[in-house]
Amino acid sequence: MNLFRNAVFTAAIAGLFAGLVMTALQTYATVPLILQAETFEGAGMTGHDHGSAAVAAEAESEPTAAAHGHGGEAWAPADGFERFAFTALANIVTGIGFALVLVAASEFAGGIAGWRQGVFWGFAGFAIFTLAPGLGLPPELPAMPAADLMDRQVWWLGTVAATAAGLALIAFRGTAVISLIGVALIVVPHVLGAPQPASHESPVPAELHRQFVVAVTVTNLIFWVLLGGVVGMVRQHFIGAAANPSKSFA
Repeated sequence: MNLFRNAVFTAAIAGLFAGLVMTALQTYATVPLILQAETFEGAGMTGHDHGSAAVAAEAESEPTAAAHGHGGEAWAPADGFERFAFTALANIVTGIGFALVLVAASEFAGGIAGWRQGVFWGFAGFAIFTLAPGLGLPPELPAMPAADLMDRQVWWLGTVAATAAGLALIAFRGTAVISLIGVALIVVPHVLGAPQPASHESPVPAELHRQFVVAVTVTNLIFWVLLGGVVGMVRQHFIGAAANPSKSFA
């Protein structure tokens, strides 16, 4: 029970810190681009409701929640402090959730023995949850077309699962055959292809979308590296040294 409590406490501290940093990064790097894209929203994507910038910012770190509703206008927080507060809350909750996943996965592999190994686990989390899915489903701005939400969620979840399994086989099994199977698992979702909209026409300038994809990728990389590093530091204090550090990524 103490191990479980300490693991949850570790995830809470790491998620809180990484979520607050993510919110600050989004405020200066991605939210201005979202607000700029919202000016194009009425230029040709009628009935395509993306909600507020806070919702879009939340979707950067949790692609399955990307807002592409159709129908009535959804509630959105007011500009200013209210929007900032809801964005921060969403990032903190997301950060704690991802930290729990990171702690659980690393404990099965022997634990994280310090912040350096935590950074490597953070890179792995970035590859699994941001980089691999983003190759097929790059982050979207308001007024951009998108495929069916359910289809995108299924592909995103499948890609995450396949990438995680593939990296685990490569990192922990060691044999050439198993490593090749791991590589195949990572590649398969991209061979199948992500669901695409019927048309890619959008009033949003291509350069603006490119800037947004780069900004989201960089902010998520920083988020995951911080998350892994803090998990490693806090775990070392509350849970103790890893039982078998040789099994870790680093």
